[in-house]
Amino acid sequence: MRKADLIVIGSGPGGYEIAAEAADKGLDVIIFEKDRLGGTCLNRGCIPTKCLCASAERLRSVQTAAEFGIEAGSVKADYAAVHRRAEDIVDRLRGDVEACLGKATIVHAEARLLPDRIVEAERETYTAPRIIIATGSKPARNLPIPGIELACSSDEMLQADYVPKSTVIIGGGVIGLEFASILNAFSTEVTVVEMCPEILPGFDRDIAKRLRTLLGRRGVKFAVNARVTAIEEGCTVRYSAKNKDFAVNCDCVLAAIGRAPVELPGARECGIEHNPKGFICVNDNFETSVEGIYAVGDANGLCMLAHAATAQARKAMGEDIDLQNIPAVVFTEPECAYVGLTSEKADDADRYASVKIPFGSNGKALASGYDEGILKLIVEKETGLIAGCHALGAHASDLVAEAAVAMRGRLTVRQLAFSMVHAHPSMSEIFSAACARAATL
Repeated sequence: MRKADLIVIGSGPGGYEIAAEAADKGLDVIIFEKDRLGGTCLNRGCIPTKCLCASAERLRSVQTAAEFGIEAGSVKADYAAVHRRAEDIVDRLRGDVEACLGKATIVHAEARLLPDRIVEAERETYTAPRIIIATGSKPARNLPIPGIELACSSDEMLQADYVPKSTVIIGGGVIGLEFASILNAFSTEVTVVEMCPEILPGFDRDIAKRLRTLLGRRGVKFAVNARVTAIEEGCTVRYSAKNKDFAVNCDCVLAAIGRAPVELPGARECGIEHNPKGFICVNDNFETSVEGIYAVGDANGLCMLAHAATAQARKAMGEDIDLQNIPAVVFTEPECAYVGLTSEKADDADRYASVKIPFGSNGKALASGYDEGILKLIVEKETGLIAGCHALGAHASDLVAEAAVAMRGRLTVRQLAFSMVHAHPSMSEIFSAACARAATL
């Protein structure tokens, strides 16, 4: 039996980064990966979709170049070339992951958990005093919809080197909206069907509604408070909304209905508790019901974001990590991002106040053509501390990142507005202006 200091199962962000760090510190680390290094994020999620988002953004920039006094002539989009570029970038980054793991032992095989913290793979056994399960997730396909098997998943959409003429997207969450934005840029007719009252459940509703309006102006059709009732042969999607029945004919149906955990073989048999949805139950340090075995990232389902998985793994290894305020971003065009409380959760008017700053009031935003957007701050009145930040518009993720740093450092809006200097002209002044307004409340 091979003994090590640390075993990591899964090489996504929750696995490979902590494995590499531990190995660099001199620990004997073994990491198991049954598929390709990098996990879902690199191979079938964050990175390839961001490549497509970048191409879509460039396409829109060229199409609107005349607004900036530039005649670009006719524009032709080659989606096959876009797809190849995404694959090339994924391949390059996968090589970088392998290089990062240079001091760790990589086992390219499916792992099975056995009692007493023993891992088996291809008839070999391994053990370590600490095991981190980072097995990730896969597209969910569990909606009780007749014909759901006719829909494709986000994995399959990323494999395609062409765009359909029309697509119905079931689900208006992060995955569904990013694909809606991408496909719309490449002239696909897109209809998004969301069962909740608003798209992006969990995001600030005011921001979500504004994003729906902006995407709607570009031609994306939305049906909210709607429930898909059937998918029929020939790609007809039937759904009900407002007590009426509708039918949409399309070339493709994308089921963007969330993620399901990839379960580790043997985990249940070893006594690791799972919740009814199949996610692993963990304590505050991400330790499972079996001592010395931890579960991070999508495996526990607590916060299904790549950077959250990495942070959880570091917490499991004993690092002091602030997991209270983790930013979330939707890479639509324009971006949508937030950190902290939404208006719906900060509904105590005596305790919290909110301010909004439109991007159109910022010189850099106007000069760059980024005037469609808004930044919203939720502030605790008594302390002047930021409780939440929400942004819709260009560089929303960067603006929210500044808020996240301020929240971690417990900086007040008055300090942020008047005790530090933001460059002019810059988009960061939007955040500064919001802080200045909030300081007067």
